[in-house]
Amino acid sequence: MSHTPISPAILYWGSLVVLISTTNPDSTPNIAPLSSSFFLGHHCMLGLDSSSQSTLNLLRTKQCVLNLPSEHMGSVINALALTTGTPTVPASKLSRGYRHVKDKFAAAGLTPLPSEVVDPPRAKECPVQMEAQLVAVHEMMRDIEGRQGAVLGVELRVLRVWVEDELRAEGKENRIDSDKWKPMMMSFQDMYGLGVGRKVVSRLAETDEEKYRALTVGEAVRKEISGDDVLEGEGV
Repeated sequence: MSHTPISPAILYWGSLVVLISTTNPDSTPNIAPLSSSFFLGHHCMLGLDSSSQSTLNLLRTKQCVLNLPSEHMGSVINALALTTGTPTVPASKLSRGYRHVKDKFAAAGLTPLPSEVVDPPRAKECPVQMEAQLVAVHEMMRDIEGRQGAVLGVELRVLRVWVEDELRAEGKENRIDSDKWKPMMMSFQDMYGLGVGRKVVSRLAETDEEKYRALTVGEAVRKEISGDDVLEGEGV
């Protein structure tokens, strides 16, 4: 087996597609797809374009919803691709074919649902919806002249998790049946499902998920959050 050094323009080796919903300055909802995300416990890291409307909304309100589409929602994701909620489309996006769309929920055929602890709405058609709050912001690419802050690494705390009942593991109140959960994945610029069945039996799956709860502090938060309010002990 031989290897060759190359320089890909992007390094999107594979991650979840997320539809992030936020609230515009005029109180209307915005929703946009992203594929730079990972989760640790009940916290999430996102990679966001600092000029996007979703980012501006999140920084202003400190709230969002992370809607996870299933592998069958490719048409919804494509309907949102190459659209932006920013009224004046940045030149970098114009060159890639982006256009401004005001009502992106309608453009994608999505139904907004009220959230419980944040203002932005959930997307009814997505089988998983997570209400979240901003915790911290990291300016990326600070080592590259002229690119400092062009991309932000954003840390979120998940406050409420909604799932379709069909995804829940039988007899487990707070566990997902991994065989039923089929998210849409992005690898480079293409969308993929998880396919059929497990590839191998995981040794990690032998551990009861509840044993991780003390580490992740994974409790649903019952406190109402509005404006700049934050969780006790959390700073933004």
